[in-house]
Amino acid sequence: MLEWLVQLPVLLVTAGLVFVPGVLALWFVGLRGLPLLASAPIFTVAATAVIALLLGEVGVGWGPLPWAAAIAALTLLAALVGRWAVGRLDEGARSPVRWLLPAAIGVGVAMSTWRVVAYVQDPSGVSQTNDAVFHMNAVRYILETDNASSLHVNSVIGGRGFYPAAWHAVVSMIVLLTGAEITTAANMLTLVIAAMIWPLGIAWLTRAVTTSSTVAAYAAVLSGALQTFPLLMFQWGVLFPNALSTAMIPAAVALVITVPRWIGATRPVAHVVRIALLILVAVSAILLAQPAAILPWMAISAGWVTFQIFVRRAEWGATRVVGALVVLWAVVGGVWLYLAQGTSGSHWAPFRGKLEVFLDVLFNGQVLIPFAFGISILMLIGLVVAARVATLRWFVFAWAGISALYLLVAAVGAPMVRVGLLGAWYADPYRIAALAPIVVIPIAAIGADAVTRAVAARMRRPTEPMSTLVGLAASVVFMIVLITVRPVAMPAVTQGTYDRESRYVAAADAYLNPDERELLESLDELVPADARVIGNPSTGSGFGYFLSGIDVYPRTWAAPRTPDWNILAVGLRDAATDPAVCSALMAYGNPQYVVDFGAGEDGPGRYIMPGMTDFAGQPGFELVNSVGDDASLWRITACAQ
Repeated sequence: MLEWLVQLPVLLVTAGLVFVPGVLALWFVGLRGLPLLASAPIFTVAATAVIALLLGEVGVGWGPLPWAAAIAALTLLAALVGRWAVGRLDEGARSPVRWLLPAAIGVGVAMSTWRVVAYVQDPSGVSQTNDAVFHMNAVRYILETDNASSLHVNSVIGGRGFYPAAWHAVVSMIVLLTGAEITTAANMLTLVIAAMIWPLGIAWLTRAVTTSSTVAAYAAVLSGALQTFPLLMFQWGVLFPNALSTAMIPAAVALVITVPRWIGATRPVAHVVRIALLILVAVSAILLAQPAAILPWMAISAGWVTFQIFVRRAEWGATRVVGALVVLWAVVGGVWLYLAQGTSGSHWAPFRGKLEVFLDVLFNGQVLIPFAFGISILMLIGLVVAARVATLRWFVFAWAGISALYLLVAAVGAPMVRVGLLGAWYADPYRIAALAPIVVIPIAAIGADAVTRAVAARMRRPTEPMSTLVGLAASVVFMIVLITVRPVAMPAVTQGTYDRESRYVAAADAYLNPDERELLESLDELVPADARVIGNPSTGSGFGYFLSGIDVYPRTWAAPRTPDWNILAVGLRDAATDPAVCSALMAYGNPQYVVDFGAGEDGPGRYIMPGMTDFAGQPGFELVNSVGDDASLWRITACAQ
């Protein structure tokens, strides 16, 4: 814990970076209180990613001053829009105890912080996962090229075109503002996403759905109860962009469903423009963080709009109702199909039986996570309550829709489903499982409130405020017990196994162990600045670029699928006797160094490359440095001209 306290200044800067620009801009627009705090990160993320795009297009370097100047300009624009439109958002939801909801949010923040810190352990730790290689290298690339544009970042691995880089832009700005290591900046943003953006967003969504600050308080306390989000996104992958985009969905949905609650807007046209701009900001934030998250946002929002249309069906008439619904869901379906077809398709097969998958949904045990009985009982009670209340019924359908996505990804193998419907997530069950808490937590909060009221009524006690305080206290105790006792092992659905240790722990047998990290961090002292170093990315060598600044190839977890690389993978160590090896090296810029971290491993996204290890005693290789028994750097002399 002491190491985290030392990094408190970096955490404060990260929180300020994420919240302050949005608070300033959206206060001028007319947001106050919880909606202001919950939606502030949406503005900051959207603004940062858009600014990065614009600066990249006009050739201005990425840095704190250009970013701050652009943020100031956008804040001024927000002030002008707010002055033109007039009015503010008033949800009309108040608690008998004014400090109740802020205190509950504070508890939710503390609980989520506890869970993330306990899992990550080291504030400078790097996730021992495939995707972490790309994400860390992408941030390094931004810092070296002064360009955080989503049209530029993909070139870190030689790619071209759009890649959602909002997360990377924010992390790079944290590094520029604080001087922190990339890993530390990434982990501080992880804390902000999991323990600030998410609890605030889920509390606002719950209040927007129920119009009750009391129910929102339960949601805030319970916000970190499920492993599926936010923790799972920092275990699996690691899926930093998905975590950021998913964490923003609740506030983005709340922004839509609170549209009728704006008051004092005396200029209808200006008010419509303001609402349109706010929704555009939310869409931009999600798309530039991870586009797939726009689909559940659209579907849940469209569900609420559908409910509103049905409420007004008598005054609208059948023709207008049908027409509006057809247009609405045609747009949702069109965007859904477009994003599904715009990816590389399904990478995952079904892994659960039909009965098992229903139990997973009912007891929140997605992707083989142990059933969450406590929160699930509250959820089931909440579903019954919500189904009986006309204004809440639409949210039951939202829960059913999100649950149906998991049912499909876990148990249905039809190509049309896996590619046509689930392709935006690569049919990855982890990414889809992470959506469940968006609907489960608010419904569980409804259940918790219902249980509290029922107990208070049975005991003939007043339901407010004392019974609420007791109910919330019980929820806090539940969370403390849950976080203290319940394991958060990372399940592997393809192997049916669990990682008992944190994926941030650099053990001796880790993807990137301490000896390997030490060697990679020293590369800038061992090789020329313009040198290229190759290695088997399945051994953690891909982290070399971000750790040293030296061009360590490949810069991602995946090896090139080319005949030349196949030659190196099998026979690099035979370079002195096999002329084909030197020819293959020429295809990759004739690298003169290779790191040897072993043969690799066999598993998803991992490869065994026997030709890229055991260079000792081989002609044509000269030892440059070694750390421990298994990490070494070699000069390739066999192909010297």
